[in-house]
Amino acid sequence: MSSATTRGVDRIAQAGTGALAQTGNIVQLFVDVARQSFVRPFQWREFIQQAWFIASVTILPTALIAIPFGAIVSLQTGSLIKQLGAESYTGAASVLVVIQQGSPLVTSLLIAGAAGSAVAADLGSRTIREEIDAMEVLGINPIQRLVVPRVLAMVLVAMLLNGLVAVVGIGGGYFFNVVVQGGTPGAYLASFGALAQLPDLYISTFKAAIFGVLAGVVAAYKGLNPKGGPKGVGDAVNQSVVITFLLLFLANLIITAVYLQIVPPKGG
Repeated sequence: MSSATTRGVDRIAQAGTGALAQTGNIVQLFVDVARQSFVRPFQWREFIQQAWFIASVTILPTALIAIPFGAIVSLQTGSLIKQLGAESYTGAASVLVVIQQGSPLVTSLLIAGAAGSAVAADLGSRTIREEIDAMEVLGINPIQRLVVPRVLAMVLVAMLLNGLVAVVGIGGGYFFNVVVQGGTPGAYLASFGALAQLPDLYISTFKAAIFGVLAGVVAAYKGLNPKGGPKGVGDAVNQSVVITFLLLFLANLIITAVYLQIVPPKGG
């Protein structure tokens, strides 16, 4: 085997080992966050401040994205359902897609992109300024003091924004279906319950909470472990967003597959 091939194999092995080690560290941080969440005193002030900050940077973009998202879903499903001759199910299909899949994903992507990057940058700057080390020297647990409030704030805001996306998305879908496609308002509204059911709302909220946890933990891990000074903080922010996006879609696949096996379709 040539030296170039050997170096290539070594690099692949090192990358795989590094990815596994990083996965283990993220899981360990999640366990620490779960454990420290029950340690008193709880940092209510930090939690409220972070929740307000996350909400302030995500509410408007979330609403603006939810409108065209609901419109796209409505237009696409409306066109497809008309081809199948089932126009009466247009509203039902749109509501099912928005609630079960669309709203938690849109919410989580914005949480990861806007709030997650801010959390990673904040913790990263604290780390390179040695504030985290100073807290540990003073006997203050940085996970309990800084990470837990941020992760829980992201979970809370993710669940609230999930409801906002669902309402705005369904409203946008209704508008475009009725106005653009010439649908019947009464038929659109009457078909809401034809396919969607209450467990769909539960799983949507559950997904939003899980996605909020993933975004918060990954952002905190990258923020607490920057490499290379200020430039490393920027790299950590970018990496946290990319890793979170990958984990979100993987988690969505697993949760959806399990949910469809446990909860039968309505009328099934």
